[in-house]
Amino acid sequence: MTAPVAGHDAPYAVLLVEDDDGDALLVEELLHDTDLPHTLTRCRTAADARRVLAADPVDCVLLDLHLPDASGVDTVQAIQTDTQAAIIVLTGLDEPRAGVDALAAGAQDYLIKGKVDPELMQRAVRYAVQRKQAERANAALQIGRLRAEENARLERGLLPEPLLSSSVVTASSRYYPGRAQALLGGDFLDVVQTDDGQVHAIIGDVSGHGPDAAALGVCLRIAWRALTLGGHRDEHLLQFLEQIHIAERAGNDLFTTCTLITLDPAAATLTLHLAGHHEPLLVTSDGTEEVRAAHGIALGIAPGLGNWPATKLALPARGALIAYTDGLIEGFADDAGADRLGVEGLLRLIDTLHTSDPGTHLDRLIARTRALNAERHTDDLAVLRLDWNTDAPRRTAQARRSVPWS
Repeated sequence: MTAPVAGHDAPYAVLLVEDDDGDALLVEELLHDTDLPHTLTRCRTAADARRVLAADPVDCVLLDLHLPDASGVDTVQAIQTDTQAAIIVLTGLDEPRAGVDALAAGAQDYLIKGKVDPELMQRAVRYAVQRKQAERANAALQIGRLRAEENARLERGLLPEPLLSSSVVTASSRYYPGRAQALLGGDFLDVVQTDDGQVHAIIGDVSGHGPDAAALGVCLRIAWRALTLGGHRDEHLLQFLEQIHIAERAGNDLFTTCTLITLDPAAATLTLHLAGHHEPLLVTSDGTEEVRAAHGIALGIAPGLGNWPATKLALPARGALIAYTDGLIEGFADDAGADRLGVEGLLRLIDTLHTSDPGTHLDRLIARTRALNAERHTDDLAVLRLDWNTDAPRRTAQARRSVPWS
């Protein structure tokens, strides 16, 4: 007796598509004489077969190539669009070539009527189902590879290498998609340092998920870098970004929240512009607090009517700024699931983390928030941390190329 297909413990669901009663009876008797556990359903036309396949799962289709409503290879094509079942074609003695053509069209095997015994029938059904399972597994693996490649391309667009030319400021970041095996969503961030020594950063969140949000996020991030390096700043820069948002978004319901950050190490000042985004957190030797900043509306909400006032504050000689998207605080704060973490919960959490390494700090922070949430709320999550130390000695050009960014 042939061993069963791995992972197939239930009887094989077999669909016989045959309009000739005599041939149908022979197939039924052949299956009956095998050791194959099975259930058998019969249809006379391709149309009837499609209705059965749409209603119930089937492991194997035994398909005659000459039906009242389909003939030849077209019969295989008419059936396989409606099922993931293995297809075995039944051909006549005088049409062996038809079986070969059916294999090329997607069938797993073919049997010649009048030359089939029970052992051959059993082996054909088992092996056809196994081959179909292997094809589906390979297809899923290929989809996974393509997904990983696309994810990598999107990551390069959404999370680029920072352009920092001094050791005074370092940048660290983390990103997590909201759903397992998901592509990156619309969260994006970037950091550049201009010739005047100022460090400019952006963190943003395009509403929605999937390729449309990710593509728009990449577009806005690249546009921000180009415009910033080209000398555009503040409200003027946000106006350009909103114009690009409107021109590039896939639907009128998409909007983008973002925070523009300008850190001037020489002047020890920080300038913020909020477009519907959260205030960042300021980390100093005295603890962590939320920066109180003026707000403007998100990009794309009221095109052309946006007003994004600046908030400017003095900075200590050493500290850090943490900017984030809402995926970090909208998860649940405890097992009860009654309350969201929120900014207050995030601040309490940060105070329990003790490490001097920025990357480790972000890892621990995100691990704690995700553990509390326990995957009950799913949203993309991006965090950017800028650390500065105006008392630190300057590094060489070689050392500057190794700014931490992960």
